[in-house]
Amino acid sequence: MKTRTLLFSLPLVFLLLFYFYPLVRIVLQSFLPEGVWNPDKLENLFSASTYWRILWFTTWQAALSTVLTLLLALPGAYVFARYQFFGKNVFQALLTLPFVLPTVVTAAAFRALLGPNGLMNTWLMQGFDLAGPPIRIDQTLVFFLLAHVFYNYSLVLRIVGSYWAGLDPNLRDAAKMLGASPRQVFRRITLPLLMPAIGSAALLVFIFCFTSFGVVLILGGPGYATIEVEIYRQAVQLFNLPMAAALSLVQIAVNFLLMWLHARLSRKSQVAFIGETLAGNVERAATPGKKVLVGANLLGICLLLIAPLLALAVSSVTWEEGFTFAYYQALFTSEANSVFSVEPIRAVTNSIGFALAAMVAAVTLGLAAATFLAACRGRFASLWDAVIMLPLATSAVSLGFGYIISLNRPPINLRDSLALVVIAHTLVAFPFVVRCILPSLRQIPKSQGEAAALLGASPFQVFRWVELPIITRAILIGAVFAFSISMGEFGASAFVTRPHTFTMPVAIFRFLGQPGEMNYGQAMAMSTLLMLVTCSAFWMLAQLETWRNSPGKFLCDNKP
Repeated sequence: MKTRTLLFSLPLVFLLLFYFYPLVRIVLQSFLPEGVWNPDKLENLFSASTYWRILWFTTWQAALSTVLTLLLALPGAYVFARYQFFGKNVFQALLTLPFVLPTVVTAAAFRALLGPNGLMNTWLMQGFDLAGPPIRIDQTLVFFLLAHVFYNYSLVLRIVGSYWAGLDPNLRDAAKMLGASPRQVFRRITLPLLMPAIGSAALLVFIFCFTSFGVVLILGGPGYATIEVEIYRQAVQLFNLPMAAALSLVQIAVNFLLMWLHARLSRKSQVAFIGETLAGNVERAATPGKKVLVGANLLGICLLLIAPLLALAVSSVTWEEGFTFAYYQALFTSEANSVFSVEPIRAVTNSIGFALAAMVAAVTLGLAAATFLAACRGRFASLWDAVIMLPLATSAVSLGFGYIISLNRPPINLRDSLALVVIAHTLVAFPFVVRCILPSLRQIPKSQGEAAALLGASPFQVFRWVELPIITRAILIGAVFAFSISMGEFGASAFVTRPHTFTMPVAIFRFLGQPGEMNYGQAMAMSTLLMLVTCSAFWMLAQLETWRNSPGKFLCDNKP
């Protein structure tokens, strides 16, 4: 345990330096501007009805988004957990993609599909000779609720689907032998066993929708404001840092409580954030009813998740006069009136370099934290787990300003350092790595490590020869997630990147902020490239899983 505690000091020091220190600095500067405590902004927050309305709207839209996501994703979780079908690995890779795409890409994808000039409205107006677009959901509640489902569908499917696939089929078979109908088996056996996974997934979806920023800001329009959007407005547009800090404190407090509840639930039920496999005890959809069930779910997935991504790809190669590669070619040139001083394609190499560095750092920190949390017992275990997840519960705007205020002078002067981008991406990514690795570590029986220790194995040898082979798959999943999240990270990157270190999401945002068809087309092209790079990582992971599960594969026994 001493070795694990020493390992935990690494992520703890990282959080102290690059999470807690910037937040403390921004709070001190907001409420102690001249060394005297000034709580006026905090009092105004709780006395003004405007902020209570924002808090209420943030809460109920997150709850509604969670319910809609569960209703749509649970049938898909059942299909992926129980059935094998053609293209399953490809679908799994595509399904994970929306969760790691930046908000600017999601906004571009939905507008390319359902916007006033999107593909659906264009086809409907041409097909039915309409004067105006029949689909009018731009800057409405429906638009960003669809985007929330788009983001979180794969999260519910992977968490619940993986847990569902791992349920003991003997329980279901025993109930059927005793005369239970399929509905009774589901209601009395399957559903109670699934509740920990459903509760865990619901909590995470609620947290992500509660902290939603880009989706509401871009797709919801000025009529809708969550706490995150109001933090951005107070900090950037009004430069009212005290009120932004007060809102951030409220958001952190609420999300810390939710993270603590999720940590307790995950610890008791060993629910994985992203399951290692969706294979389980699968069967072929042989009967017509099963084929209809699988086909209907795949059709829904295509319409909800894949159609916006396809619309994005089509828009990247569509000119007024037809098919073209001009947008992609423009990424390799730097014109005098361009929004960049160098070729925009540099954003691709910058993003990949930052993502690889952040992946290594996030896996190192995440593995150290997960190793400690797996061995941690008692009432403080859930507390430490929630502390590790805190970066996911904090406004990227607040962290960005915190970096500007706190990391621009000695002893920590990283203002012009490339390391600042890697640090920001690692801070966002490594909690995901912990959530991927921790359930696998907790599932390892203590007797295995104790037996190895009795035979003379050191703690390092126990980890190397007993635990590491079991959690290798979870580490790979965490690494791919860290890489993809870094590739798509936008909130922190908008503050810490420089003109020569801009990333793909920052480039997309700048293109979308400029008028002209060429800038819009380059945004579509850059978004498509980002989508392809991210999807390729998860596709390779799915191929690795297929190789590992294939009969006759070469097995290597790791023995000391």
